[in-house]
Amino acid sequence: MAEEKKRTRRANGESAIYLGKDGRWHARVPMGYKDDGTPYRRHLTRPTRKELVDEVRRLEKQRDEGSARQPGKPWTVAKWLEHWVENIAKPVVSENTYAGYEVAVRVHLVPGISRHRIDRLEPEHLESLYRRMQSAGSKAGTAHQAHRTARTALGEAVRRGHAAKNAAALAKPPRMEEDETEVEPYSVDEVQRLLLEVNKRRNSARWMLALALGLRQGETLGLRWSDVDLANEYLKLRRNRLRPKYEHGCGEAAPCGRKAGYCPGRVQVRRETKNTKSRAGRRAVPLPGPLVVMLRSHRETQARERAAAGNLWTESEYVFTKPLGGPLSPNTDYHDWKRLLEDAGVRDGRLHDARHTAGTVLMLLGVPDRVIDQIMGWEPGGAARMRARYLHVTDPMLKEAARKIERAI
Repeated sequence: MAEEKKRTRRANGESAIYLGKDGRWHARVPMGYKDDGTPYRRHLTRPTRKELVDEVRRLEKQRDEGSARQPGKPWTVAKWLEHWVENIAKPVVSENTYAGYEVAVRVHLVPGISRHRIDRLEPEHLESLYRRMQSAGSKAGTAHQAHRTARTALGEAVRRGHAAKNAAALAKPPRMEEDETEVEPYSVDEVQRLLLEVNKRRNSARWMLALALGLRQGETLGLRWSDVDLANEYLKLRRNRLRPKYEHGCGEAAPCGRKAGYCPGRVQVRRETKNTKSRAGRRAVPLPGPLVVMLRSHRETQARERAAAGNLWTESEYVFTKPLGGPLSPNTDYHDWKRLLEDAGVRDGRLHDARHTAGTVLMLLGVPDRVIDQIMGWEPGGAARMRARYLHVTDPMLKEAARKIERAI
């Protein structure tokens, strides 16, 4: 049958197919409406009617599934990522999450794949970027952070119809080599040496909370006296201390020439604390008797410091403060931990290793799993996985198991 050459009248919402004066077949496919409410149609052209019909059906399927590209100029990867991180992600994620996204976008993704259109980005483009990052010295974990950021950003683009597929969801990030060095919690002897040194230092109860109860750094530094009930011997954890972020306050007319954090007129642009995001993180933790005594003594010492400082004291209600009041900086706290290890003659380790130590001690003491989960702040659904990660089988435990097997056989 000869191909139809006349344009036929179609019902509203149907695609129009016709033979043009140029000898090619054309189609106008209704795709919805533009932002101003006017109809939006896509124009297609092919040499034969069969090819055009196949393409029209494919486009109509994308339209009906909601995966077709929306009207307007296509987004480049750079423009979309910059728009997404500032206008979509920033208002709804935590400051720390936003900081990770922003670095991945600015430092890695935009320089590496910025010129591609998001609807034409392929998984191979991202895999090539990950290889270049590693060749330039980036660790596999850094490439994974860029990959997770790209997957989240492009997933939002797909949901909004700016791209038909999420290239990052299809891309393969580099293999993460497992850390061959197993975290080794501090031994009883090491903990005792740390506690002897802790008693000589200011804010000594801060380190007792880490070693005995495994509180995270942000939880401890965000603790306020209103969260501590010494009469009933427990404390409530409901907020985390955030790492400060500053901007220059010196003005463009007379720049100080320093980094923002060292500017004499610096302005803090990040809030001091944020509420704990998970229900498990908002928890009550029992205080052992020695810790209650230490916290009572700490409160009295803080009152003497406040009186001695007079007008120089910065009121803040935090349990652990700087010598003149005000919240402790996480960076200062980290360096204090390193000095504590050195002064106590204990091997170097991360501040987070104190949390591993506390969890293992709770297990050694026979504390039930459910209570350990409560103290450590683990979600019920992932508690078993977290116990496997944090609670370590120590040599004494293995020896005890061997003795039990010996008695059994």
